[in-house]
Amino acid sequence: MLNKDNTVIGFIGTGVMGRSMAGHLLKAGYSLIVYNRTKSRSEELIAQGAVWKDTVAEVVSQANVVITMVGYPKDVEEIYFGHDGIISNAKAGTYVIDMTTSTPSLARRIYSESKNNGIYAVDAPVSGGDIGAREARLAIMVGGDASAFEALLPIFQIIGKNIQLQGDSGAGQHTKMCNQIAIASNMIGVCEAIVYAERAGLDPDTVLKSIETGAAGSWSLSNLGPRMINGNFEPGFYVKHFIKDMGIALDAAKEMGLLTPGLELAKSLYDELASKGEENSGTQALYKLLAGKV
Repeated sequence: MLNKDNTVIGFIGTGVMGRSMAGHLLKAGYSLIVYNRTKSRSEELIAQGAVWKDTVAEVVSQANVVITMVGYPKDVEEIYFGHDGIISNAKAGTYVIDMTTSTPSLARRIYSESKNNGIYAVDAPVSGGDIGAREARLAIMVGGDASAFEALLPIFQIIGKNIQLQGDSGAGQHTKMCNQIAIASNMIGVCEAIVYAERAGLDPDTVLKSIETGAAGSWSLSNLGPRMINGNFEPGFYVKHFIKDMGIALDAAKEMGLLTPGLELAKSLYDELASKGEENSGTQALYKLLAGKV
């Protein structure tokens, strides 16, 4: 059984969200080894007691739980299947958790190859953005074996609040696609509502107070609406990563013969936003496109 005394967690990917998530595990008393392509993004964790390693292979050779939180499926593939990657270097009995939003097919491949090597793998993408990561109240959507889920639940409970086993490997990633599909159309509505309020000569802050508690209420309206109003377009979640997610969802929907016109419209708008130099802004920057400010 995993516990704080016999668990060494390797955390790969200490960016906007990963840094906060890893920090919670460190504060909870777990031994933590970290790796990130840019070491400076791990300095805060190192100062708090995390141990830095120069390669993925070094991390996995010393950890018995490995968490990955990186950018794109190609990064996940390299980290897991590269020569110096996780599958080749993890000891039998290691638990690996990919918390990146990636493809269901890649999650299933990681599970299969891990199982062949005596490694327990789950896909566990998250929702909640930088705020959820900082406040340790992420939604965590898990795909994999129930036994692995139960073993890892104490770790998940340190970084998240809403933790659900969705099914076999890949189910976590499919659930995250449902999440992103719901957000995509909602973000258009949130941006349009704020632009409308401004053009109508209303105080958008006062409008927000009225509409966020009614039927229009949503996480994006309450958390990203104020950022739009205040001109804060720093990334809690990058435009470029949202475009990646929508692309994954569109491909999966196509495979299932599913029409997703709202998702298609949202991706086209975000593609246009990125083409205007906003790919490294937060997703709330869609406001700038609809308000004619880019």
